[in-house]
Amino acid sequence: MSVGKVYIIGAGCGKYDLISLRGMNALKNCNVILYDNLIDRQLLDLLPENCEKIYVGKRAGKHSLPQEEINQLLVKKAKEGKNVARLKGGDPFVFGRGSEEALFLIENAVPFEIIPGISSAYAVPEMAGIPVTHRGISRSFHVITGHTKDDLLPEKFSLYARLDGTLVFLMGLNNIEQIAENLIKNGKASDTPAAIISNGGTAQQRIARGRLAEISEITKADGICSPAVIVVGKTAGFDLKNYEKDLLDGISVTVTGTKKFAYKLTEKLKNFGANVSCENIFDVISYENDEKILEISNEIFSYTLIVLTSQNGAEIFFNILKKACIDIRKLSKIRFAVIGSETAKALENKGVYADIIPEKFTSEFLAKEIIKNKKTNEKILLLRAENASKILTNILLENKIDFKEIKIYDIKSKNENKPCEINTNFIVFGSAYEIFDFYEKGYTISAGTTAVCIGKTAAEQLKKLYGITAAIPEIQNADGITELIKSMKGRYE
Repeated sequence: MSVGKVYIIGAGCGKYDLISLRGMNALKNCNVILYDNLIDRQLLDLLPENCEKIYVGKRAGKHSLPQEEINQLLVKKAKEGKNVARLKGGDPFVFGRGSEEALFLIENAVPFEIIPGISSAYAVPEMAGIPVTHRGISRSFHVITGHTKDDLLPEKFSLYARLDGTLVFLMGLNNIEQIAENLIKNGKASDTPAAIISNGGTAQQRIARGRLAEISEITKADGICSPAVIVVGKTAGFDLKNYEKDLLDGISVTVTGTKKFAYKLTEKLKNFGANVSCENIFDVISYENDEKILEISNEIFSYTLIVLTSQNGAEIFFNILKKACIDIRKLSKIRFAVIGSETAKALENKGVYADIIPEKFTSEFLAKEIIKNKKTNEKILLLRAENASKILTNILLENKIDFKEIKIYDIKSKNENKPCEINTNFIVFGSAYEIFDFYEKGYTISAGTTAVCIGKTAAEQLKKLYGITAAIPEIQNADGITELIKSMKGRYE
């Protein structure tokens, strides 16, 4: 068996899209990924479904696996013939121990490639509006670990205090008082500007600023938490932020739901400046390979109206046709009813145009349009997900509309995060089932977080489980949710 290749990749800091294109391409080529704590989990969602994901949990010296075991695991997986990604926050060679891993791979004759990443040492201050260098003020910057005994020795501070450039301390928040006191004791002016950036580049980013003499107390008073970057020097007094704020600048949103829905909504919200994080993302599990589904595909032409209630359902439907070798031109006598514009677009991408689209993109309005437009002796086939809302089927049954319902996919949470309290400004839910799963996993929602549900059924589930009244967008898709959040942002300004 040939030996695989190891890619030691810097994921950048903060959001997932700070990874390099080379790093992203390498990830897509890997069978196994070993990842650290500070990785944006959206990166994991972009990986191939069959990629083995192993959490090794490195953070500020606290490891779920010792470094020696990580080294051994890299070699083991590579010698199984697999391409392995070692994904690290920031840059792998900036206090990332990537060089240790590279040396071990060399010793064991395993081929590897180093892919640089954006380091928090300069990027986190930058995203907070602080340059680490500036002409005439700071011609250098110095990166120091703030948590090891060696780096915090008194003789080291006599050196740090004499440096003219910007000082950047990583992983030093627990020692901020000692760092500030020793810098001043060794000659650094007490009124030197200082800043602490917590959770830099994420929806939870917070910044504390002040003079070196008071930065420790300011940090405690503001409740600044790890992970954090400490900046000391004249450039820490800069605040280089765009004076024209984006519409959702400073607004944080947690998005849940299927991967496709979450990423579409994330991109729309980010375009308006929102800080977006994802929790409890779901994979779509298609039944298109199920023998029963392939058998039913042979009955498609006995129906005259096919109802699709999601973009996922529409795409899976066409995959079923493809697997059954059914020519799309044979659908010419079948009408289609869809729940909204996104599902309609999925049809249009295949050259099929929906006959029935409700004015409002809800199950209730779709049911009413089907009843209104139903033809004599219409045979209706409803294709949708497990655990789908019963509103549509209940209304059809109440109006004595015959139909056959087939479940063609399910959604399954691929959440690898530890359930936590959501304390962003907004949280968005895509379905009632996702809320149930969210609740069962043990997530909590802070009193200051506004919930947004894509529909009435989801809102009712949220009320039942959490006692929270949710806002519902008028247009129940990513565009409608974005507009709703834009209209409600005033409560957090």
